[in-house]
Amino acid sequence: MIARSRLVALALTAALAAGAACQANNRKVSGQSGPSANPRAFTLVASGDILPHTSIIDRARFDAGGSGYDFRPMLAGVKPVVSRADLALCHMETVYGADGQYTGYPTFKSPPEVARGAADTGYDGCSTASNHSLDDGAAGILRTLNALDEARVRHAGTARTEGEARSVTVLRAGAAKVAHLAYTYGVNGFPLPPGQPWAVNLIDQAKIVADARAARKGGADVVVVSMHWGTEWQEAPDDTQVTLARELTAAKTDGRPDIDLILGTHAHVPQAYEKVNGTWVIYGMGDQVAGAMYNEQGVQDPRGNQSTLGRFTFEPPEENGDRWEVKRAEFIPQLFDIDAGRVINLNRAIDRGAELRGVRDRIRDVVLSRGAGDDGLSMGE
Repeated sequence: MIARSRLVALALTAALAAGAACQANNRKVSGQSGPSANPRAFTLVASGDILPHTSIIDRARFDAGGSGYDFRPMLAGVKPVVSRADLALCHMETVYGADGQYTGYPTFKSPPEVARGAADTGYDGCSTASNHSLDDGAAGILRTLNALDEARVRHAGTARTEGEARSVTVLRAGAAKVAHLAYTYGVNGFPLPPGQPWAVNLIDQAKIVADARAARKGGADVVVVSMHWGTEWQEAPDDTQVTLARELTAAKTDGRPDIDLILGTHAHVPQAYEKVNGTWVIYGMGDQVAGAMYNEQGVQDPRGNQSTLGRFTFEPPEENGDRWEVKRAEFIPQLFDIDAGRVINLNRAIDRGAELRGVRDRIRDVVLSRGAGDDGLSMGE
């Protein structure tokens, strides 16, 4: 592990330059969450699982006029929030197929055009480590990361080469360098590709901490960790999530936390936000894009199309080497309308009736169920 950490630190130097160059191409409008007294502050937005079932693929083909696939209209409802963040991260749960060979559940192969949809919405990077990362073996990872590269969307969690696996994804957010790490609890029993044990980052506490420390040593101001974890359809974080969150946020180097933010995915339903050891943890953001979702009892469950966007405003420390602090923490409730095939910002749609207000309020209650409101979390627009 120590040897790997040194390699990560060395690779970070090159990644910093690549991240700065890539970030320069992003078209961002600052100020979404309000002015900050510190001009070096930045706002990070994160969202949940993009999970294109067959119905989602069909909708994207319809939105493209029957030729090709267009995912931009699906995500247009959150583009104002995402595009105005200094840094926006999504979770790409599936791998991509090719030549029209696209499938939904249970082994996903999504149209690569979803990467362009994410880019157009304003996403700068996506986590790609999930239980579906090996649905089409190494070829699926290759196609996915190639398509994200073409769309100029950075990625973390899976790799095409050993060198890529040892590198750190670093993105620019204003004056800050943000390292993005990503891990998954498993890959649905698929074996790792022969000779490629590094193809997917699997959750391992010691490895995550070592990677975070290497990223910090390499110059990252903020370290963000995406975790594909938890129990499906369970709104409360499970014991593994709670324990791991506590242990990861407790890790420090010279008194400074090694990890600055944890972003959870996988459970299909919105889960709580919580400040753990002074660090914000989103246990689960829910599915941002998905078809009709059926729970473990085989019943269609509307919670599977509900999610949140997390938005965090970081400000730099007064002393060099101290922690960048979250000065403002917000969540934005979302709904994926499976009939219209559109993501809806619920705070912008409550005038549509009591039903949507009820969904928004239910999500709010789940998000705040572990006391995040007392630590300053608020509902944004």
